[in-house]
Amino acid sequence: MIWTAGFRSAVISPYEQVKLSEPRGFADQTVRQVLHLAGGGQQFRVRLTNRFGHTALTIGAGSVTTEGGQAVLTFDGAETGSIPPGQEVVGDPITLPVEAGDGLVLSLYFPEETGLATYSHKPAQLAHVVPGEQVTSPRLNDSEQVEARFYVSGIDVLSSVGNSIAVAFGDSWFEGVGSTVGANNRSVDFLNRRLDKGWVVNQGIAGNRLLTDEVGQHALRRFDRDVLSVPGTTHVLVHFGINDLGLPGMFGEPPAAADALVAGFTELAARAHAAELKILVATIGPFGGAIYPGISTPEALATRRMVNDWIRTTDTFDGVFDVAAAVANPNAPDFLHPALDSGDGMHLNDDGAREMANTVDLNSLS
Repeated sequence: MIWTAGFRSAVISPYEQVKLSEPRGFADQTVRQVLHLAGGGQQFRVRLTNRFGHTALTIGAGSVTTEGGQAVLTFDGAETGSIPPGQEVVGDPITLPVEAGDGLVLSLYFPEETGLATYSHKPAQLAHVVPGEQVTSPRLNDSEQVEARFYVSGIDVLSSVGNSIAVAFGDSWFEGVGSTVGANNRSVDFLNRRLDKGWVVNQGIAGNRLLTDEVGQHALRRFDRDVLSVPGTTHVLVHFGINDLGLPGMFGEPPAAADALVAGFTELAARAHAAELKILVATIGPFGGAIYPGISTPEALATRRMVNDWIRTTDTFDGVFDVAAAVANPNAPDFLHPALDSGDGMHLNDDGAREMANTVDLNSLS
């Protein structure tokens, strides 16, 4: 038995200039969050992060609830803990069995002003916030509901040796923007439902780019932390490029050049192979119908087509999953298929997320 990643949540700084959701902090409040597990084991341990905090984070109390019961969260035997700014802590192992697909409920009480929270900003899941210390309350009445995930970086599970663990490393098409909030219908969730052995943990960040910081640290910068440091990883699935091409247009800047994107993908592949990981890369999805100003430009769409042609034909990767072809409007390939569009012209709905998951050859994950 070894510790492997059963759940992951990629985090960003609340102090960035580009914001897709409003950051916030807490004081004398309990925050309850449901963590949808990709994999299970006989024990688990919770990872909490204060990576982008400016002051120490005090955990006044915590609990975890699974189908097998409820347990107090402890740190080196203590029921309270403190996380220095820029650091992460791992809770003590909890002996409650969990399985893939379980919803682990984590409740944390913050007795002091936290400052703005390190968070995952578009996780397609609601956090529930109430006054005071209520970590063991069976129900949180009249809670404030926030679509974000706070201070959580992952869950490790004690599982059998030999499971293939893949990291879905990318942007909103992994994190789940466009899918039904709370339904666990992200593309990564649909992929996990197809797997008989092993699983995929989600390290997507909406708005994230391959080459440039914001939203979140760019892929080449966060690769070591969000892929190489994930215990048990054997494969990495990559979906980047939309934000390198579209986001600059919102600020009157040119999109990333095709050769720069090719170089970035090539560097990711080299670093994955150096760590003896297999790397599978997705083609860049259509965004011709994006409703946000400046994103869908002729230059950006032309570059998308060039980079996708390279992805489909290069031998740089161990596999390719052709998301772009699977979800495009056959009559207008720069646009999403209308039946798969969440409504904003650049994100997939639940059916689209399922189609994205279906493009992955399961044999490539063995």
